[in-house]
Amino acid sequence: MLHRFLKIHPNDNVLVALTDLKKGDTVEYDGSRIVLADDVQAKHKFAQRPLAAGEEILMYGSLVGKAVYDIPVGGVLTTANVKHQVNGFTGKTKTIGWQAPDVSKWANRTFMGYHRPDGQVGTGNYWLVIPLVFCENRNVDIIKQAFLDELGFGQRDVYKSYVQQMVELYQTGNTQAIETLALQKTAAPVQRRIFENVDGIKFLTHEGGCGGTRQDSDMLCALLADYIHHPNVAGATVLSLGCQNAQVSILESKLQALDPNFSKPVIVLEQQKEGTEEEMMSKAIRQTFLALIEADKLKRAPAPLSKLSIGLECGGSDGFSGISANPAIGHTSDILVALGGKTVLSEFPELCGVEQELINRCESNKAAERFASLMRAYAASAEAVGSGFDMNPSPGNIRDGLITDAIKSAGAAKKGGTSPIVDVLDYPEYATKPGLNLLCTPGNDVECTTALVGAGTNIVLFTTGLGTPTGNPIAPVIKISSNTKLAQRMPDIIDIDTGAVISGEKTIEQMGEDVLDFIIEVASGRIETKEKILQQDDFIPWKRGVSL
Repeated sequence: MLHRFLKIHPNDNVLVALTDLKKGDTVEYDGSRIVLADDVQAKHKFAQRPLAAGEEILMYGSLVGKAVYDIPVGGVLTTANVKHQVNGFTGKTKTIGWQAPDVSKWANRTFMGYHRPDGQVGTGNYWLVIPLVFCENRNVDIIKQAFLDELGFGQRDVYKSYVQQMVELYQTGNTQAIETLALQKTAAPVQRRIFENVDGIKFLTHEGGCGGTRQDSDMLCALLADYIHHPNVAGATVLSLGCQNAQVSILESKLQALDPNFSKPVIVLEQQKEGTEEEMMSKAIRQTFLALIEADKLKRAPAPLSKLSIGLECGGSDGFSGISANPAIGHTSDILVALGGKTVLSEFPELCGVEQELINRCESNKAAERFASLMRAYAASAEAVGSGFDMNPSPGNIRDGLITDAIKSAGAAKKGGTSPIVDVLDYPEYATKPGLNLLCTPGNDVECTTALVGAGTNIVLFTTGLGTPTGNPIAPVIKISSNTKLAQRMPDIIDIDTGAVISGEKTIEQMGEDVLDFIIEVASGRIETKEKILQQDDFIPWKRGVSL
C-alpha cells in the first residue's frame, strides 16, 4: 500500500482511509498533522478539519451530507453523526465541455461478432423461449428440460454428484463420513454442443402478463420485444395462453415500433388455440429445433468497436467503488463514446445529488428536462409509500463506508465517465443514439441488469465491492471488483480486479484500457465471463413500482 488515505477532490473536507487506521495515529495532509480521534476502517471517511453540527459534508466535490453534531478533526463519519443531504437541481445552467481521450490506438481494433440484417452486431447468438404470461412458465420449463442436455447446453452438476455420494454413504450406514465429505469438483462431462454457432437457448420465465395493471403487461411486452430485437438474439419461441392481458398483438406492435422491417424468426404458439398440451409442446419443440438449425448458419465476423453497446452498473458497492472500479469503467465508457459506440448509465436512485452535473452534461435541453422530470417523479413515488432515496444504502453498503445515499451516488455516477449525455431513456426504451445514454432503472441488481440488456446493451460492466453473482441470460456481465481482497475471496465471480488503483500500481486510465481489452475478448467469444460459466441467467422485469 503506497498511501494510507486519499482526498478525492480538492474541495472535499473529509479524507478516505485506504487501510485500517487506529485512534491516535497521526496522518499528514497539506502541511497539517491530523491525529485520529477514532479507529477508522479502510473505505470509511474521517474529518480533515473540525466539522460543526449542521455543517455540509463534501466528497467528490459534491454535497453528500451534513454533520448531525460536532465532529472533531480526525473523527470518523458514521450513520450517527452524518445525515443524507444533497443540493437541489434545476434546468441546464451551463454546458460542460468535453475533451475526448486519444483513441488512436483503438481506431482499427475490431471484435468478432454476429452481424444482424438491421445493422446491429451481437456478442452472442442465442435463441429465446418466452412465456407471455406466468401461466406458461411450466411449459417453458418442460422445453428447457427437453433441450438443454440434449443440445449440449447443460451445466456440469457437481452438487448432484455430491448428494449422490451422501445417499450412498447413508444407505451403507456410514452417516458419520457425511460430516467430513468434501465436494469433488468433477462430474460427468456434458456432451459437445450440437449447434456450434449457437451460444445457448435461454428461457425467460417471469411472474407477469396478467393481473396487475394494464401498464404492467404493456411494459412487459415492450421489454420482451427489446430482448427479441436484441443483437445477441437470433430469434424466439413465444408461448401464450390466449386470454391474458399481455396479448400477442401487443408484442407484435412493440416489435414493429423497434424495427418496421423486423425479420427475425419468431414462433408463436397459443395454448387455447393449439389443443392439448402435448400437441402444443411437440410443435413448439419441433419448430424451435428447426429454427436452431438456421441460427447455427450464422458465424462471427469482424466488426468495429463502434458497434458495441455497453451497460454501466454497480451492485454490492463499497467505499472503494467510487475511487477505483467506477471511474475505471467511466474511462472505458469515454473511450467507447469517442470511438462511436453506445454506453448506458442506469440506476436513477444512485444519481441522487449529482443531478445538476448530469443535467449540464446533456447535449440538449430536451434530454436535460426529461432527466430532471424522471428523477423528480421517481423520488416522489418513493416518498409516497414512506420511503426515499436516502434509504437506498444497504447494510453492506453502510458497513463498508457508504453511509449516505449521496456518498453512494457521487461515487456511482463516476461509471458514466465525463462524456456528453446524448439521450435520456425511460424504462423499457431501447438505446439508439451513439454516445452516453441515461436509462431510468432501479438500483436493484437484477431489475437493473434486465433493463440495461433490454435497452440493447450487448455487454454489461458490473462493478462491485462486496461481491454479487448477478448475471443475464443473453448478455455477458463482466464483474469488476473495487478491491483485491474481494477478487481473492470470490474468484469464481470476479472477472477483473481494479484494486491496483487503490494500491497505486495502476492509474484509472490504465485500468479503463485494461477493461476495454477484456471487453473485446468477451465480445469475440474468446473469454467466457464467470457468470456465464455459472449460468447465472437472472431475469426480473421491473413492474415500475417503488424499487430502490
